[in-house]
Amino acid sequence: MKALKLLDSRACAVTAGAWPDRLADLAVAALIDEAMLTPKPGLVDLRGSGAHRDLHWLLMCHSAHALRPSFAAMAQAGGDIDHLPTLRTRIGAIGRTAESAMMAATNGVNTHRGAIWALGLIVTAAANGDAAPAQVAARAGALARLRDPGAPAVTGNKGEAARMTYGVGGARGQAEAGFPHVVDVALPMLRASRGRGNDESTARIDALVAVIASLDDTCLLARGGPAALSAARRGAQAVLDAGGTGTPGGRRALHALETDMLARGVSPGGAADLLAAALLLDAIEQTQHTEWQHGEIAV
Repeated sequence: MKALKLLDSRACAVTAGAWPDRLADLAVAALIDEAMLTPKPGLVDLRGSGAHRDLHWLLMCHSAHALRPSFAAMAQAGGDIDHLPTLRTRIGAIGRTAESAMMAATNGVNTHRGAIWALGLIVTAAANGDAAPAQVAARAGALARLRDPGAPAVTGNKGEAARMTYGVGGARGQAEAGFPHVVDVALPMLRASRGRGNDESTARIDALVAVIASLDDTCLLARGGPAALSAARRGAQAVLDAGGTGTPGGRRALHALETDMLARGVSPGGAADLLAAALLLDAIEQTQHTEWQHGEIAV
């Protein structure tokens, strides 16, 4: 467990410095927290690779650290550039650099393509000093809706193919709408679960399950089609109906959901990315509230 201790998100705790660097630290910590959260249905966690064959939690953490310079560059651009179309072009280029860094760090495995998009927009949007999740998400949405002249017309990514095949919004639609499943689903559930006295891991799993229950997850669609998506949503709703993962019935329903997803060989990767986005927005709000009061943040 020595490696686990070294890669715990506490190692990414924000230190004195500029706000863009703080945002990059928080983005890395959110990705590591998502990767290490256990148990998650069909997803990589500390128990194993879930429905994946090419992923494990240590690789996910390594990938997260490799993305830090790009997150810092995006946040710096967000603080420096007021003209949104220019900013959109700039962060699009940084995002492509981030994807190359990810692929180099993982030997070609896609660990965080969707997270680069979601968390990159969020750190860019938060760089001007906003902390309220709804405000940050709204600015991120405004950026996402702008054209990136450097983006390829077609990427060939599985998520994009599923979005076009099944007519769903996918990661792009979530971002362009201002991350409604983050602001209106994941964060309220995260805070409600904490309010019921659950520990932080339970609250985060509850938030993940809430997203799975209603998201048109292109990762599920790409690997298992509409049947897998419907089964995952039904299974997640059963967890919520049982009172969440803090209850015996909720834990049994979570186990049933995981068993079904593993049998189908599918994973709710889109929901996982949105959980990481929720954790990031939550951490931004908490960090800014605490450290701005002490005059420790230099924007």
